[in-house]
Amino acid sequence: MAVADGVALAHDYATQRGGAERVALVMADAFPGAPLYTTLYDPAGTFPEFGPLDVRTSPLDRVGALRRNHRLALPLLAPAVRATPIEADVVLASSTGWAHGFPVSGRKVVYCHAPARWLYQTDRYLGPGHGSGRGGAQRWVAARALGLLAPGLRRWDRRAAGTADRYLANSTVTARAVREVYGIEAEILPPPPAMLPAGEETPVEGVEPGFLLCVARLLPYKNVDVVIEAVRRTPGARLVVVGDGPERAALEHLVRDLPRVRLVGRVDDARLRWLYRSSAALVAASYEDYGLSPLEAAAFGRPSVVLRDGGYLDTVRDGVTGEFFDAPDPDLVAEAADRALARPWDPRVLTAHADDFAAERFVARLHAIAHEERDVLRGAAGGSPTRPEPVPTERRPR
Repeated sequence: MAVADGVALAHDYATQRGGAERVALVMADAFPGAPLYTTLYDPAGTFPEFGPLDVRTSPLDRVGALRRNHRLALPLLAPAVRATPIEADVVLASSTGWAHGFPVSGRKVVYCHAPARWLYQTDRYLGPGHGSGRGGAQRWVAARALGLLAPGLRRWDRRAAGTADRYLANSTVTARAVREVYGIEAEILPPPPAMLPAGEETPVEGVEPGFLLCVARLLPYKNVDVVIEAVRRTPGARLVVVGDGPERAALEHLVRDLPRVRLVGRVDDARLRWLYRSSAALVAASYEDYGLSPLEAAAFGRPSVVLRDGGYLDTVRDGVTGEFFDAPDPDLVAEAADRALARPWDPRVLTAHADDFAAERFVARLHAIAHEERDVLRGAAGGSPTRPEPVPTERRPR
């Protein structure tokens, strides 16, 4: 079959710039021409590469406030997904909690980045205490809302998982979570680093090479405040933080007297390439189900300093491509960063490690799975599956 013949893609919402969105774009490259169904699409908030795609949104997308802040749509996302059937032989759903619920007429393959963090890792997602410190009021409101909605959402989420014909997981820790939460055995298929050295580079004004780099959405469980405090305790160290999110104001307050730390917000790919290449090392203290940013750093020949937890255990080799610390504690982060900066690193070893996660391997496996699932559909007894009645979706021009 043609690459995208009979294949459709799905993603939770295309409203931000994160690892899941990068992977969704790799999937789109793997199946050119395939429509991508999602609940919300904010071109200004996500990667520009979504622009040329055939993005088909739910009716929620007509509400600008929801496009700009998908968290406001939390009570509405499950009904919106449920009311948006996808007609295709095979649907490949990139999911962190919603896209696995789209009704399909054919076979459904779920690529799980993590079972919904807001349902199963609430303390990490919202931050300890939920209502303390700057931004605490917003987290308190979110915690109360989740407290009311969580029981129903968990039931919906588990039913949605049960509609999948095949589950894929991005890492060992995600596969374990899928087993524990859904009782499903998932194939582990690590995604490739999407930010690679090939491409334009643009210097970031006012930033001199040799800094520590943190690339993360500014959410409580990313622990960017811990990285900042580690740099505060390390004389002479400089830090550049790339990313935006609800914690931005709190972090700006934290660094108001620390000029060695720059919060540069969102940057385009040319500037991000320059930042990776010009950094001394990547630092990440977040709880991640997949450690994508260390692979991107390794592709540029740069080591990583990361939390010994979760997805980083799959993508960082201790003492070979990076240094671990055992808890998100500023002193431990500072000590690990000192070790990383004091030792020589072989860029050839680092880039070879990133090559082990190359896109070609990922895409080839997705193609094989799509073929397998279509063969199952063709061979299924009882004729063609029942197709749900279509409902209106917003179609973006290619």
